[in-house]
Amino acid sequence: MKLAVAADAFLAHLTQVRRLSPATVRAYRADLRDLTAVVGDIPLGEIDLEALREWMWTATQRGDARSTLARRAAAARSFFAWAKDEELITTDPSLRLVTPKRGRTLPVVASAEGVRTMLDGRRAAADDGDPVSLRDHAVLELLYGSGMRVSELCGIDIDDVDLDRATARVIGKGSKERVVPFGIPAREGISAYLTRARPVLASRRESESGSATPAVFLGARGGRIGPRTVYALVAQALSSVVGADTVGPHALRHSAATHLLDGGADLRAVQEILGHASLGTTQIYTHVSSERLVSTYRLAHPRA
Repeated sequence: MKLAVAADAFLAHLTQVRRLSPATVRAYRADLRDLTAVVGDIPLGEIDLEALREWMWTATQRGDARSTLARRAAAARSFFAWAKDEELITTDPSLRLVTPKRGRTLPVVASAEGVRTMLDGRRAAADDGDPVSLRDHAVLELLYGSGMRVSELCGIDIDDVDLDRATARVIGKGSKERVVPFGIPAREGISAYLTRARPVLASRRESESGSATPAVFLGARGGRIGPRTVYALVAQALSSVVGADTVGPHALRHSAATHLLDGGADLRAVQEILGHASLGTTQIYTHVSSERLVSTYRLAHPRA
């Protein structure tokens, strides 16, 4: 079996058997396509360790980040382990594939005061009743108030939100369900959006297709809002808050986690709120808090 055909079968296995998220499957697809582009669409059994090393060297020369190299190596190991289990190959060439360890960088975090100022400004901008402004304010309040992922926010439906309890049910990575709390400002923002804006946005879709969507947050044309729209909203909203630093799609999530810990929240509670499978993933935010503590000390203490 040639590489491209085997890759398609592997991706189907990830989707149908392992039930990985579409985003994860897309990442595997991109990595395997890159492998095919470098080594060629050759029979799977002809791919050896040297071919994989050539692939990684090409990525290095191209300037790919260490995190990208580590991810691609992991994708190759998963793919060839599956191929061996399926008896498509007799030996696994990826077992001795070595890549640089992924560097861990601290996430970009906005100050609590900066986020508060931004959200207050968004609330004031929504006072004119514009549906998109009301939606954007509710989206930003919920992202910061709950720490949920952008993809999780895009996926929530009306029945998933309990305004009385100020909680939302989300589906996270690995199709794991959890309930996350959010604060009073988020509840007020969502309530205003649901009452004054969502019906207007929903009517646009119904007038075009005649069908409604159960999604909480809608795009300008009335369909479920997409991650790209939310990423752009977050980047624009925080561009003046974070300063010259690069604003990623999870900037509000990072900020919420750090501010929870700064406020004395238990690390395991933050882990549950964020939906991290490993406590080690959550612990990176303790380093962010420590960095802030040291910075504040050096600025404020007369003997620093």
